[in-house]
Amino acid sequence: MIGIELLEKYPKAGEVIKAWYVQKMIESFNNPDLTDGIPQDFLDSFKTMGVKNEEVAPMIDANPSALFHLFDTNEILIQINVGKTFSYSINEGKVIAGGWDTRKKADFAAVEQAFELLNRKLEQ
Repeated sequence: MIGIELLEKYPKAGEVIKAWYVQKMIESFNNPDLTDGIPQDFLDSFKTMGVKNEEVAPMIDANPSALFHLFDTNEILIQINVGKTFSYSINEGKVIAGGWDTRKKADFAAVEQAFELLNRKLEQ
């Protein structure tokens, strides 16, 4: 499980990412097909409770590339490159790494690097 490790290692980035996931969940509350049968008081309390690292980590593990949009808005632009292996670049080549045999492994590596960059940016 890489998500929990990233959230704990980069706490400032983790707070931004948790807030982003909460916002996405709140946006989904506006879809009656997704919230049918869920009491309104539960939905309202969720908005103020937030989420824990343990609740967000599985979402990162399942789909790390879902965070690319969040990183875009924080000016950390990830590009996954495909050749004989998968690689990534961040911010038009300021960070480049590669050699993974699957896209998901490259996505994880890029997200890990982006966590570090975002955390550094937030510490300044």
